[in-house]
Amino acid sequence: MKERFNASQISKVIDQALVYQCACPAQVCRAIFELRELYEYQMNCANDSANDQQVHNTIALSTEKAHELMEDCLSRVLEIEGWDTTTFNMPETLKKKPAKEL
Repeated sequence: MKERFNASQISKVIDQALVYQCACPAQVCRAIFELRELYEYQMNCANDSANDQQVHNTIALSTEKAHELMEDCLSRVLEIEGWDTTTFNMPETLKKKPAKEL
């Protein structure tokens, strides 16, 4: 599966988003990690029958498509919010953003 963002970059976005209570980018990042885990599970599944293999291939293919969409989403969110996509640092304007009331 193609990966536009590595685990370290995604983790950095999650860490900063949680510190500054900006959960939306972190939710997208967590979804990307979960899709990677699902894909890996499907690729490593030990089922031998043709039907099981077909099931796992179907899930893996759909997961790849969803992963690509979520990475596109993350890229766009980072662009909209003004994140530095070289360092993956959150922009100062978001760090100063008041926390939402619950």
